Amino acid sequence: MIWREARVALLLGALLALVGLTVGALVVGGKIALVVGMSLVVICARAATVGAAMPLLAKQLRVDPAVVSAPMVTTLVDATGLIIYLLVAPAVLNL
Repeated sequence: MIWREARVALLLGALLALVGLTVGALVVGGKIALVVGMSLVVICARAATVGAAMPLLAKQLRVDPAVVSAPMVTTLVDATGLIIYLLVAPAVLNL
């Protein structure tokens, strides 16, 4: 199930990255657009993986998955999304 979700997320991330690259290249330039595009792909894949794994983990811990899923997934995805962006930016921009 996690692999299926990750594949869909990669496709979604690629589509969002294409939009981000196009708009970003027109507005701020190619390198910043590349940072945004790459970050979107990784963040979407991470979000789908966490979103699929969290209910399974909650069930193993005998906790109601509905109660844990939304707050935990949102917090993990938001926090790791920012970290991913801040790691991709210096790598692409040679900072």
